[in-house]
Amino acid sequence: MDELKQKINTIDQTLKDLYLQRMDLVASAIKANNTYDEYEENDKTLISVTENLPKEKQLYLKKIYETVFEATKAYELSELNSSTDLIKNIQKAIKNNDVFPASAKVACQGIKGAYSSIAAKKFFEISDISYFKNFENVFQAVEKGFCEYGVLPIENSYAGSVNPVYDLMKEHKFYIVKSLKLQIKHNLVANIGAKLEDIKEIYSHEQALSQCKKYLEAYPNITITPCPNTAVAARYVKESGRLDVAAISSQECAEIYGLKILDASIQDSNDNYTRFILIAKDIKVYDNANKISIVTTLPNTPGSLYKLLSKFYNLGINMTKLESRPMANSPFEFIFYFDLDCNIKTKECQNLIAELDSDATEFNFLGAYSEII
Repeated sequence: MDELKQKINTIDQTLKDLYLQRMDLVASAIKANNTYDEYEENDKTLISVTENLPKEKQLYLKKIYETVFEATKAYELSELNSSTDLIKNIQKAIKNNDVFPASAKVACQGIKGAYSSIAAKKFFEISDISYFKNFENVFQAVEKGFCEYGVLPIENSYAGSVNPVYDLMKEHKFYIVKSLKLQIKHNLVANIGAKLEDIKEIYSHEQALSQCKKYLEAYPNITITPCPNTAVAARYVKESGRLDVAAISSQECAEIYGLKILDASIQDSNDNYTRFILIAKDIKVYDNANKISIVTTLPNTPGSLYKLLSKFYNLGINMTKLESRPMANSPFEFIFYFDLDCNIKTKECQNLIAELDSDATEFNFLGAYSEII
């Protein structure tokens, strides 16, 4: 066994030396021609090295060489200092060294007291909030310059991704400039004088209702009615003047609309957080922007997602979220959203974006930002 281990170690050292020699030759080829046609060369290499091998060994060897090719591509981009229009815009935003504002005009979905407005007030010390009927109106308000920023819920730790927002991302041009994790505490609120035993109907947003499922199951005779959002539900209860209806909403809503809390913190889990993103019309890179979000399509071929993930691995980039959504008018085709721990100011991160921007059929950089927890 010791002899076998020694032979394996010797082979490993030889592989290392040969790999370094290969990288040096690639660098020489780049300096000679300022490029390296890795696609044609890689195809030839795979054919030659796997020829006449048993199928199982062919597949394993193919994986090894594909990893080498991906590392070579990353090295090539580093040597060429590859740049695209997108990278130039990102570098320009970095040089601007913008300071995150204390006040801003912000677009939110819903009405006063909605969780989006609570998030807006955590983003900014002073927020001039404009309320819109739906998420699409928030995107449009930012695109058309009516508001500087927009606040949108993107996922909940209990109920999962907010799919309507992800679907709208495909249709609008925007950039994420900051994100926030907001702890969600739901309360059963009603008009002054109401009693829990008299409640016949409860109003709230569908996600809030799902997050309080266990609580609601204890009252099977109460009618549950979905509303556009929790603040709308609270306002309706107030305007109705009735003592037999209630809403599930935040404490802020109860205070705004003059309601009393019948039951506090009725959510199924205390670890209930909603992640909100703050979007802007242009790329802005504020301090401590250590996250990026991207979206791309992938060919419907074996290993296409694996190859992309290997790029992150080779650069030591941690992926914190992967979301797939179906593409319109393309059955069984998907678009992929990624959140990555990646400092946009580093050369490695910019090289990754440049590579994806050059290679992907459809690629969008969604922004570089930090997250408030």
